[in-house]
Amino acid sequence: MAAFALPGIRARPCLVSSLLWATSRGIPLVRRSFGVKNRRMHEVKLSDGIITLSPLRLDDVKAHLTGEDELLVRWLNGGPGTREGVEAYFQHCREQWDTAGPLRAFGIRSGADETLAGTIDLRFTGEGLAPGQVNVAYGLYPSWRGRGLATRAVLLASQYAASEGGEEAVIQVEPENPASAAVARRAGFTPGKQLHSKDGTRFHWYIRDLRVALQ
Repeated sequence: MAAFALPGIRARPCLVSSLLWATSRGIPLVRRSFGVKNRRMHEVKLSDGIITLSPLRLDDVKAHLTGEDELLVRWLNGGPGTREGVEAYFQHCREQWDTAGPLRAFGIRSGADETLAGTIDLRFTGEGLAPGQVNVAYGLYPSWRGRGLATRAVLLASQYAASEGGEEAVIQVEPENPASAAVARRAGFTPGKQLHSKDGTRFHWYIRDLRVALQ
């Protein structure tokens, strides 16, 4: 349950970091293409006018490897990326879009040229999730942190999850990662239960009711 997991490396269901800005009063208006009949799911594009979310693609691999740093490896990816591993994962993400699978992995893109700034993914099934719950995991590359982009991405992705039938969004955060908790709170999530994963890692859950996301 992470933005991506390299083969043989444990995925981590929480986020990397950033100083955050955003309002938790509601989810911003989304310009979206996924409602168009007969449009392939991998052509989904969400935007709030500042950032755009669109599915990860193979030509994002270089930017991802360039942007990966120690914080991403520690809190999100579970291990340093390799070209082979990232390419395999991004191809898997594309297949999940094409088959309407439970993983929906987006690139967080900024500016008119939609430069890749990070990743965010939704998982509609996973360890510890009840029916209707959707796990959210995200991370920004170092030069994009501190601009509120992670919060914007969570808000956009949450509205998409609601439109796909999600009832409750979940962000799982290790206690040693307060920046992740700050993102969750600024995006309107509230503290929930604390759980241990199968490998014993402790996570604080932050939850948001998605049933009001489209109102």
